[in-house]
Amino acid sequence: MIKKFFLWLFLSAFLVLFFSCSTKKNNIVSRNMHALTTKYNILYNGQVAFDQAKLQLDDEYADNFWELLPIEPLKIEEEKVEVIINPSAPPKGDNGDNESNATGFDRAEEKAVKAIQKHGMDIDGKERNRQIDDAYLLLGKARYYSQRFVPALEAFNFVLENYTENDLKDETRVWQAKTLVRLQNEELAVETLQYLLKNLNLPLELVEDGHTAMAMAYQALDSTHLVVKHLDSAVLFSVDPKQKARNLFILGQVYRNEQKLDSSNLYFEKLMNFKNAPLRYKIHAQIDRAENYTKEDSTAQILSRLKKLIKDRDNRPFLDELYYQKGQIEAQNDSIEIALDDYEKSLSTPQSKEYQKELTYEAIGNIYFDKAKFELAGTYYDSILAITINKNEKRIRRLIRKRESLEEVITYENLANTNDSILKIAALPKAEQEAFYQQHIDSLKKADELAKIKLENSLASTTGFGNLTDDTSKSGSKGGKFYFYNNNVAGFGKQEFKRAWGNRALEDNWRISAKKVVRQDSKQIDVAIAEDDFDTSKKYELDYYISRIPTEKNELDSITSVRNDAYYKLGVIYNEQFKEYPLAAERLEKLLTFNPDKKLILPINYHLYKIYANFDETKSNKYKNIVVTDYPESRYANIILNPEKVLASADNNSPEAIYNDAYCDYDFQHYVEAYQKAEKAIEQFKNEPIVPKFELLKAHILMKTIGAEAFKEALSFVALSYPNTEEGKRAVEILENFDSDTSNLEN
Repeated sequence: MIKKFFLWLFLSAFLVLFFSCSTKKNNIVSRNMHALTTKYNILYNGQVAFDQAKLQLDDEYADNFWELLPIEPLKIEEEKVEVIINPSAPPKGDNGDNESNATGFDRAEEKAVKAIQKHGMDIDGKERNRQIDDAYLLLGKARYYSQRFVPALEAFNFVLENYTENDLKDETRVWQAKTLVRLQNEELAVETLQYLLKNLNLPLELVEDGHTAMAMAYQALDSTHLVVKHLDSAVLFSVDPKQKARNLFILGQVYRNEQKLDSSNLYFEKLMNFKNAPLRYKIHAQIDRAENYTKEDSTAQILSRLKKLIKDRDNRPFLDELYYQKGQIEAQNDSIEIALDDYEKSLSTPQSKEYQKELTYEAIGNIYFDKAKFELAGTYYDSILAITINKNEKRIRRLIRKRESLEEVITYENLANTNDSILKIAALPKAEQEAFYQQHIDSLKKADELAKIKLENSLASTTGFGNLTDDTSKSGSKGGKFYFYNNNVAGFGKQEFKRAWGNRALEDNWRISAKKVVRQDSKQIDVAIAEDDFDTSKKYELDYYISRIPTEKNELDSITSVRNDAYYKLGVIYNEQFKEYPLAAERLEKLLTFNPDKKLILPINYHLYKIYANFDETKSNKYKNIVVTDYPESRYANIILNPEKVLASADNNSPEAIYNDAYCDYDFQHYVEAYQKAEKAIEQFKNEPIVPKFELLKAHILMKTIGAEAFKEALSFVALSYPNTEEGKRAVEILENFDSDTSNLEN
């Protein structure tokens, strides 16, 4: 009986307690029961989900350390779908009773909504559950990280408007300001934070968060000095080691962008010595400190640091950047071979990042460019263009232009070297020609014999077919049993192909090599035969080589003329496009030793005068005297002696003015006068950038006076002679649409 009595007593007490805990009853039991249930059940689980999602977000965020880091690591998705959750709507699930499968920030939001709906005690216009303000704050933060900023702002505003006496209002103001920054209302965010930071009793954590949020707002407003001010304050009152490390790194970047390297180094070194900083920030602080290297720094000390970091196995994810930065310093100290070795190691690291590969390829390409190994430099630039993602980036656009110019350089360098070789061999006595080619044949035989022995040795260890049940034969550095699985054997085959055919693209009619045409006066001269007619079956026959040496005077004159034209254009390109003054001078001075056409001598001397003015005044004066003394009546001499007068008369005598005059004649159908002026201008302004414009104008005049075929021929000349100019590209465009309908052609 006693047991039954106590059982009934317990059940009665429980029922009384349960039914008295209504959200509509304002009593101590109801308030405390709902507060406890909210805090230690629903909100606890929601906060755990939020913290885990935030930790995952921070760990998975991929910082681009090559650019200024964002102050808050949150990648904004432009077309993020916003699903506004109404706090008064039923929670996710079936009729509000079952949990959904939401995870992370969605789960935290779900828990906050559930706490508000099931345990909110809004009685007589006042919330009686002291945990509901925490639920609204969690709701707003979850929505913020889900990038649904408008509903997040609604939640923060609700807290500030309805819970003015709570202890969360300061934290809520920080979140409200951050959300306003994301919504591009930076002025209101600054106003909110200024009001908040006037409170001298704020906890350090909120002081740090407030200054960090203020820096975000000023960064959006492009007020760099205020960004620095508030990041400095955030570091001073720092509690969060991750945010402190990030703020220090950003300060180092900002000062470097302002060319204040001493201040930048100071912050990077602070970060390097910050023990609690995450590894990625400490390593990049070392890398960026090395990037700030100048001759005033201790080279040995910085290289020693980098070598120590490279040896540390924990730093393997950063090896590509460490090797690259070490290579940069070696290159600045003229240790080019060591730098190239470091760059190659950077490229070969298993975890090498694509953007870092771009920078490394560019550094190697620049080294080979400076060494005048232009074809090799072009190969590395091509590697960048093959892997880059954003081709609209300024750096890539500049590289594309450089690569296009380099293509012209490579063409003319190959042309100059090839024709030089032909002319040298043609000038030798027949006995020396035979000795030269016999030596070449002997070296070919020796190389082919060695390749054959290596190939036979490799094939001796194979059966000709791989193990069809063993896929491992495809891998391994030694290769498998099938011919193309064996890297060594296949490599010999590739070398033999290249020896016979050179570098050929994988395309139809691969036996046909490119045909290039270079202008020489009024003629067009083939500089590479359209069909590679070298008979490889006769590569050991001495008479075959001798028979291919040009002997006719007109043929040799053509080769000489094309060679000289290539040297001249190389000098101009190196000077005007690449500012490689010593290279430009070397090509033009070498051209003078070839006794070029008389009409080239004056512009060569004038260009040498201009080129040497950049680095050798004595030689500049030498060529200036030649122009002024030997060609006193020339336009070049007039420019040198009377530069002010030339500028003053530019309105009437400038190439642009003459072109406009000729074009006016063309426009008014005075075709004969227009053609004569264009012809005269082409001769007068030979080798100047405006010449292609006159040539294209001539083509249009020919269309009006002679007809479509003459127009087509003139366009072909412009397209082939000036392929990298706007006029050349325009000529190609017209030719592509060329047909027999002349009315359509005129359109």
